[in-house]
Amino acid sequence: MYRNEAFYRKGLIEVRAKVESEINQIVRTLKKDQLPGGDWDYPFETGITTDAYMIILLRMMKIHDEELIRSLVERILSKRDSAGLWKLFPDEEEANFNVTLDAYYALLSSGYKSKNDADMRIVKRYILSNGGLANAGMFSTILLAITGQVPWPRDYPFTLELIVQPLSTPLNMYDISVFGRSNLIPILILADKKFSLRDTGGPDLSDLIVEPVSDRTEDENATTYSGQPRYNKLFALKKAEQYMLDRIEPDGTFLSYFSSTFLMIFALMALGYSKKHPVITKAIQGLQSMQVKIDGLTHMQYTTANVWNTTLISYAMQAAGVLPSIEPIQKANHYLLEKQQLLYGDWVVHNPDTLPGGWGFSNINTINPDVDDTTAALRAIKHLAKRNPDYRGAWDRGSTWVMSMQNSDGGWPAFERGIDNKLLSALPLQGAEYLLLDPSSADLTGRTLEFFGTFTKLNKNHPSVKAGINWLVNNQKEDGSWYGRWGICYIYGTWSALTGMRAVRSMEQATIQKAVNWLKSIQNDDGGWGESCKSDIERKYVPLGASTLTHTAWAVDALIACADERLPEIERGIEFLLENGERDDWTTNYPKGQGMAGGFYIHYHSYRYIWPLLALGHYRRKFG
Repeated sequence: MYRNEAFYRKGLIEVRAKVESEINQIVRTLKKDQLPGGDWDYPFETGITTDAYMIILLRMMKIHDEELIRSLVERILSKRDSAGLWKLFPDEEEANFNVTLDAYYALLSSGYKSKNDADMRIVKRYILSNGGLANAGMFSTILLAITGQVPWPRDYPFTLELIVQPLSTPLNMYDISVFGRSNLIPILILADKKFSLRDTGGPDLSDLIVEPVSDRTEDENATTYSGQPRYNKLFALKKAEQYMLDRIEPDGTFLSYFSSTFLMIFALMALGYSKKHPVITKAIQGLQSMQVKIDGLTHMQYTTANVWNTTLISYAMQAAGVLPSIEPIQKANHYLLEKQQLLYGDWVVHNPDTLPGGWGFSNINTINPDVDDTTAALRAIKHLAKRNPDYRGAWDRGSTWVMSMQNSDGGWPAFERGIDNKLLSALPLQGAEYLLLDPSSADLTGRTLEFFGTFTKLNKNHPSVKAGINWLVNNQKEDGSWYGRWGICYIYGTWSALTGMRAVRSMEQATIQKAVNWLKSIQNDDGGWGESCKSDIERKYVPLGASTLTHTAWAVDALIACADERLPEIERGIEFLLENGERDDWTTNYPKGQGMAGGFYIHYHSYRYIWPLLALGHYRRKFG
């Protein structure tokens, strides 16, 4: 018995030493990668669609940035699968039609690839065998219409007059999420104007038309769904134009998003702006500034992730034992203090009685805060808020803003309260549920509860906390998991929910145990966890068939939060993190975030450091 006990203790000592060593290694890497300004600029990688659109934009605008275009071409070509086509994520069953179409169009537009190239003939055959241009999704069709390859679609679920509807009407533009609104408004301008800018020197895709693409006709004397006559159109156009202009960030982008800025450029041209107009010139420069080198090739980021990276890294380092007084943390938190948003954004429409005080995602974002970035920033500055009045003021404003963003159903959204009109999700619009709505979600609700439970004195007895717990209980899946809206996917949602409920000392033991059992049941033989992007498409957990550092860290951290003693599943998960910390393969690069199921996936380059560091830090703190 004594020898077994001694052997066990020796094993624990070895594990502790390895945990300490891995924490130190990650912290050294993060310190080395920190920028002079205190932030981290790890890439926000989103596939090749933004790369393709950038090539097309530059060619349409006659901007001959050949170095950028050639590098984007190289990257697009490097992302082909074994069949010479493109996918959204590595284990997608077949090539993705829209991504492949966008890539083909961009490569031809670049001038560095020809229809006669053998590899391009393969792509063309694939596109034709899958219906040609008539099979393009919403965003690809809009791109084709803007650039004169197809007529504008005949029907849209919205008309331009949506923009002038008062807030009192059953459906107005502020019933749509800010990320949906920022894309939809320029689209409505373009569709109303039937804007088309054909590049005379660019490719002709008419040979990809298998069956006619529906054109758009309209009765000029018709009324809209609202019954308002057409004489309101000029007012609607002006209001739409002003909406965009009022939300241009200092770098020239429209709310800091690639897609909304791309669409705004053409929408302004549809309204009469010239290609050389200062607003358009600066918008293009803003997009160009979002390029990043990944493995020697240029990628156009959808946005930058500096604030998100910095909030999470500062917090994770402190949770792993790094003192808040050391220079890297001081610099990071000073950066965050300067990035708190003190201007009103669209969120105020549904939350008019609260002062600004949130944080946004990117370093170029000044008026579009979100709940997740705000709680992450508040975690990071907590220690400084105890003794520094500047940080205390930021803390008070931020935490008040987060609490005020709670939805009436008890959960928390990402950007705006009350954006959950179920009628919108039924519209015939690609990704309507994800593009148009910003409902309460398990990841936002769980992480917000975790913030209040760990970093404030609020617990299960507080009315807002109680409402949040009830939302989680009512939205747990039958198997015990939760769906995570902004990550992949059920592991992410379940981690968020469990850590949140435990932090506020929820007594919902049956709910918690059911989730714990689910996490245990999906652990891989190697001790790790992994989940496919197919999960958010099929709306059920789909295993990846391999373990990833990030999924493993989420699962282990959730189990640590719920366990009163070491569990075999925790020990095996920790062992996986320790043995694979230096891993750099397809599982490391696999998307762990999503913006729209089946359409938009994100590889956060910072996650391989953040989440293992947090899990290891929590493990060491709880179990020694």
